[in-house]
Amino acid sequence: MCHTGEFGCGHSGHHGLGTAGHHEGCCHGPGYLMRRFPTREEISAGLEEYLKQLQAEVKGVEERIADLKKKG
Repeated sequence: MCHTGEFGCGHSGHHGLGTAGHHEGCCHGPGYLMRRFPTREEISAGLEEYLKQLQAEVKGVEERIADLKKKG
């Protein structure tokens, strides 16, 4: 599941703020050096994607609350 998503890895939970949380060997195999300092643009893009995910989560929670109120 590694080659999906904006950062080339299906493990999106550790990419929200760039590549700092990325674990070794996830997608690139031996000999691939991961940069430690993402660019300002990479950080911004990562944060924007994270914000979209949070907004989707809020929408889901609101829908769940509405469903529970209808049934109860």
